[in-house]
Amino acid sequence: MELTDHKEIIVRFSEVDSMRIVWHGNYLKYFEDGRESFGLKYNLGYLDVYKHHVMIPIVKVNCDFKRPLVYGDSAIIETRYIPTDAAKIVFEYTIYRKQDREIAATGSSVQVFLTPDGVLLLTSPEFYTGWKKKWGIL
Repeated sequence: MELTDHKEIIVRFSEVDSMRIVWHGNYLKYFEDGRESFGLKYNLGYLDVYKHHVMIPIVKVNCDFKRPLVYGDSAIIETRYIPTDAAKIVFEYTIYRKQDREIAATGSSVQVFLTPDGVLLLTSPEFYTGWKKKWGIL
């Protein structure tokens, strides 16, 4: 089963640079918006994870820029969960302009599981294994 979420955003004035295009660093914020929307839809939000006494910091992120977004553009952040047997959460992203479906950026992120004391978990926490079973991933 593929788990995917779509979140619409409108590029704000504060997100563009002096060239009037979205500043490159904001695409990572858009990925974050996508992860949050995904988490709300599939019950894997930061607070859902945190209540199990686990943190999920990002350890790797990648972004490939294709075409610029500009102030006022409506864009869709597509967030896809990528199943893995490892104790980590992997997402892939496609951001595209809503009007013409031109791809603005693609990317991915990797999050790992830590205890509240910062100890890396080498196996998936029980709640995450249960979450995967619920959504037909295991």
